[in-house]
Amino acid sequence: MRTRAIALLVFGVAVGGTASAQRSEDMRRVGPATYRPFYPASAAETELPMPAFLIDRVAVTNARYLAFVSHDPSWQRGQVSRLFADEGYLNEWQSPTKLGPILNPEAPVVNVSWFAAKAYCHSRGARLPSEAEWELTATAGEQTADSRNEPAWRQRILAWYAAPSAHLPAVGSTPPNFWGVQDLHGVVWGWVLDFNSTLVSSDARENGDKDKLRFCGAGSLAADDKTDYPSFMRIALRSSLRADYTTKNLGFRCARSLPKKPEAAKKTGSKP
Repeated sequence: MRTRAIALLVFGVAVGGTASAQRSEDMRRVGPATYRPFYPASAAETELPMPAFLIDRVAVTNARYLAFVSHDPSWQRGQVSRLFADEGYLNEWQSPTKLGPILNPEAPVVNVSWFAAKAYCHSRGARLPSEAEWELTATAGEQTADSRNEPAWRQRILAWYAAPSAHLPAVGSTPPNFWGVQDLHGVVWGWVLDFNSTLVSSDARENGDKDKLRFCGAGSLAADDKTDYPSFMRIALRSSLRADYTTKNLGFRCARSLPKKPEAAKKTGSKP
């Protein structure tokens, strides 16, 4: 009982769960801002207004995910259906409920599927960020909200993509960006809610010329910035995934929509 209570405290959810406890995570507000899609849906949608939202400051850690599976055994290794996670699910853990001495509890959890990441966020009263939300947050440098045209910033990301995978560091190892969010680059890749929506599959090519331009080799023709190689690489990774896939360099973080402000009552000029 004591072990489980500690796990629940790490997870941030009291036994029985309360709304205030579920919302005590370390999140940052992003936006409102203007989002420039890498693949605009049309010439009229090259810049889209994005409402403000919340996103985790850092990726979900091994410790937090351990607390989640301790609270919900259906997501423990060996309990999850192969429909929802492949054979690599949490395969570096010592056991279904132990990380072991090799893994850093404060490093990002990896080897989790999209289904598992989605379930974790749902348990917090949150969700996975959309690709637009993730990309908008990730375009920020340390000083500006959009650093895509800064050669040094772009090269730093490419250097990380080219480096071989090693032991993951603890979360928070990179400087906060403009929004106060960390580790979007330089630590681990991340699941997004609509990970397979940017590039279309062969089955979708019958939808007309717009979708054909976004398929495979023709993809660069429709790109907003043909020199933005980091974005090409992220989209290529996402388009290769299936929701049950797991990999040792793919983690996740959660997001939450902000309540919409009630519209001001319209004046009708008539008395009640």
